[in-house]
Amino acid sequence: MLPESVRLGTSSWAYEGWQGQVYHRSYAKHRFSKDCLGEYAVYTYRRVPLFRAVGLDHSFYRPPSVSQLAHYAAQVPDDFHICPKVWEDITIPAYADHPRYGDRAGKANPHFLDAAWCDEMVLRPLREGLGLHAGPLIFEFQRYGGEPATFLPALDRFFSQLPQGRYAVEIRNPFILGPRYAGILRAHGVAHVYNHWTAMPPLATQHEKLGGRFTTPLAVVRLLTPLGLTHARAVERFAPYRALAVPQPKMRADVLALIRQALDEQTPIYVLANNRAEGNAPATIQALVDGMDSPAKN
Repeated sequence: MLPESVRLGTSSWAYEGWQGQVYHRSYAKHRFSKDCLGEYAVYTYRRVPLFRAVGLDHSFYRPPSVSQLAHYAAQVPDDFHICPKVWEDITIPAYADHPRYGDRAGKANPHFLDAAWCDEMVLRPLREGLGLHAGPLIFEFQRYGGEPATFLPALDRFFSQLPQGRYAVEIRNPFILGPRYAGILRAHGVAHVYNHWTAMPPLATQHEKLGGRFTTPLAVVRLLTPLGLTHARAVERFAPYRALAVPQPKMRADVLALIRQALDEQTPIYVLANNRAEGNAPATIQALVDGMDSPAKN
């Protein structure tokens, strides 16, 4: 059995490339993404349920409705957690010059780190829709537009105004990592998201820059892309995500080290893998389970 404090999952679940691997039931085309979470949540590996958590990535682009969240919650076992990303209206300082933003394209975002807006548009629907199935809420901040001198004080004010909750911050600007950032997270009981992503340092380096300590008694790891490989190139290389393509041994070793430290310190840890990390997220999680059985290497 996997330790109860270790929750493994993928960063999303609706991939038709997983048919025959995770999914074996038939779904209507327009219902697949809505209804397959129940089958995902009971998927087994080595005769035990593998996934006890899942990321909700699409909530970054639009906050889900209460009914949509409740539909997801109704499909999963009692001890299953859904980990949403916060709507980008809270986490981006300005809208990109992109057609999907319409009239807002290229303009400053008036709701950036607006605690009241976050509570109304994100926190309340999540509490009502997910209830006890709500895992850590992930605030993802992009690589640009978050210079440490202005971003860190704003982040400090923001979390001082939010109601208590299980929050996690994922930064994409490596220059933010350091004692001041770690101190702000610790002061507010917020987890750092160890993210294996294109332009971030390795997971072990991120941990070193945080003093080798978790910022709160909760740890979150997201495995997104190989270091140095852009999202677009990863999609091109790995889609439709049917099989493991490029294993990342250093990434896996760093994750296992974080898991072992979390177990030693009795810290709950969530590990969410994306297909673009190695080509097939379920296989990445299976490899981590196998690695947990192996002794740590000095």
